[in-house]
Amino acid sequence: MSKRLKKELQIMIDEKLGHLFLGDKKKDLRLLMLRPIDLIEFSEFAGTNAEDILIWVGKTLGRAYTEKFFYNKDWSSETMATRKEVVLGNLEALELMGFGELTGAFKKDHILFKVSDSLASEEKNNIMAKNLCLLYNGIFSGMLETLQIDTNGEEIECVLLGNEQCVYKFNFIAEELEDGLVDEDSEETVSEFLSTL
Repeated sequence: MSKRLKKELQIMIDEKLGHLFLGDKKKDLRLLMLRPIDLIEFSEFAGTNAEDILIWVGKTLGRAYTEKFFYNKDWSSETMATRKEVVLGNLEALELMGFGELTGAFKKDHILFKVSDSLASEEKNNIMAKNLCLLYNGIFSGMLETLQIDTNGEEIECVLLGNEQCVYKFNFIAEELEDGLVDEDSEETVSEFLSTL
């Protein structure tokens, strides 16, 4: 892992305020520690709006991580190759923060995100754990929106339904990926792109 990423992902403590920060306090990325069961119980409390709320929370997290790690970027002027590397770098950051083992593969007309050992895995026996999958969907969606990659996504495999891992498929809306950026059948490993910024 790059030295820069290790520094970015250090948890800093402001004892005076009682806050935890991810990376430099100036980025204002405050942490809130929740167990998976806390999110599940919130879902039960929220009732019929829980799905929308959890997707919104996920999108907010996905946007925040992308904006805080890559601040002052105009994504409309960046190439798709650069945005792809940023996606893979974000997956590494999420993995280090405890979201499970994440991989991403870019195909001609879609992106596949695979999550092994997801938060939902810890609560396999709880029928409400499916709500944790919505959080992941939102995180990936928010990250892609921030990078101005137009997609529409959904979960297509889930550990709670007997699959080995959770898989999310995000279809490109207006364009296809150029051939040079399409990943082969092997899974894309997370890049060292962050070290170059």
